[in-house]
Amino acid sequence: MSVAVVILNYNGSAFLSKFLPQVIATSPEGDVYVADNGSVDDSIEILTSQFPTVKIIQSSQNLGYAGGYNYALKQIEAEYYVLMNSDIEPKANWLHHLLVYFQSNPHVAAAQPFILSYEEPNKFEYAGAAGGYWDRYGYTFCRGRIFDKIENQEQQYASAIVNWATGACLMVRSSTYWEVGGLDAIFFAHMEEIDLCWRLQRAGHAIAAVANSEVLHVGGGTLAQGNPKKTYLNFRNNLILLYKNLIPTKRFRILLTRMVLDGLAGVQFLSKGEFKQILAILKAHKDFYGYVLFEKNKENIPPELQKKEVISYTGSIVWDYFVKKITKFSDLKF
Repeated sequence: MSVAVVILNYNGSAFLSKFLPQVIATSPEGDVYVADNGSVDDSIEILTSQFPTVKIIQSSQNLGYAGGYNYALKQIEAEYYVLMNSDIEPKANWLHHLLVYFQSNPHVAAAQPFILSYEEPNKFEYAGAAGGYWDRYGYTFCRGRIFDKIENQEQQYASAIVNWATGACLMVRSSTYWEVGGLDAIFFAHMEEIDLCWRLQRAGHAIAAVANSEVLHVGGGTLAQGNPKKTYLNFRNNLILLYKNLIPTKRFRILLTRMVLDGLAGVQFLSKGEFKQILAILKAHKDFYGYVLFEKNKENIPPELQKKEVISYTGSIVWDYFVKKITKFSDLKF
């Protein structure tokens, strides 16, 4: 079998210098690639001079996470792809454990290792933790992380089937990746891996998180929390995610509820005087309406593969967290 470990890079030469040696050392089962997304720093010079074994695929412009990976993966022949952020430090045998899991679970199309914090390795990391879910209104959370409450890693979670695996470090069978059309470039960045995992499940496949595979993640390397552009992408992309993947009988009601909740989030930003955040939400909604009216390929999956509705957490994580004060995944009632 063949494995391609593909690191998407955009002006991340510092991360490449710091983390590529460990990626190479802990990934003997795979070939390591860097997909450069139109960087204008010294990334290419560092790769060619310091890492001659790493294969380079260059794009002339920044195509975003989804577009950048689709561009690169179309040029790679492998049975498995690993989509890895440049700010990841893998632990020993991380890839071996993922491969063993895939071989033992042929129904699984995509899986993640457990994601731990680089700064605090005894804690999970925000972007993925021990595998993700979404609630009835599309709000996402993880085993080990609900909103900004992050749990210590105390081996409280085993390998399991989940609803989404993080794009920070995502291993996927190449055949199923292309079966559902790959990542959707409309997202540009944020939530595109959740959309991919949702479509994979609609096509009859499963998603997993693998406990004995662990990586450390710096996080926030592209857009920091609180950046208005990040707010814009999160609000817009979550609406697109729901529109694409909800069954038609639920789509209108849930989207209407989400828009009301987004309005309440805007009121909260107003109370704090964060006017750029309010503008980001308004722009997100405007562009979502444009998507609904003008985007042609909304489903992004062949009709014959749309086998089922995907059920995740049927409660409201917003209610659970802010009203019931639930901060641990294990306290939720699925």
